[in-house]
Amino acid sequence: MPTKDLKLGNNVRIFHENLVNVYGCELGDNTTVGPFVEIQRGVKIGKNVKISSHAFICEGVTIEDGCFIGHGVMFINDRYPAAVTKEGKLKTADDWKLETTLIKKGVGIGSGAVIMCGLTIGENAIIGAGAVVTKDVPPNTVYAGVPARKLKDRPDI
Repeated sequence: MPTKDLKLGNNVRIFHENLVNVYGCELGDNTTVGPFVEIQRGVKIGKNVKISSHAFICEGVTIEDGCFIGHGVMFINDRYPAAVTKEGKLKTADDWKLETTLIKKGVGIGSGAVIMCGLTIGENAIIGAGAVVTKDVPPNTVYAGVPARKLKDRPDI
């Protein structure tokens, strides 16, 4: 459920608010958020962005204007996830390194894609459904596969 520490632009629509976990982030004008989505603290989302159901957008992600995030897209912000330190103690916020991810204007990310941390997806790029993106994606290209690789330049640009 959305919390009071959100910055919401004009005409933001969050469908089925009781089925969404959105907190401490910014959502730009005309952005839509589907059900069963989590958007964590510190995330910045631009204007006219569509976020489909079951997406997970973690701390450290910035999504610029006019992007499409498909169903079940997962972002990652920790390259070496673990529950405990090498001493066996439960990890805290001080025990890991946040790696940021930038999604540039006009990007479309297909359903089920996984976006690793520490990378940039260039303007107007398309990421195919089910892709695992492990490195930067140039603008105006189509990437797909596991790991994602360039298939072609985007034909409609």
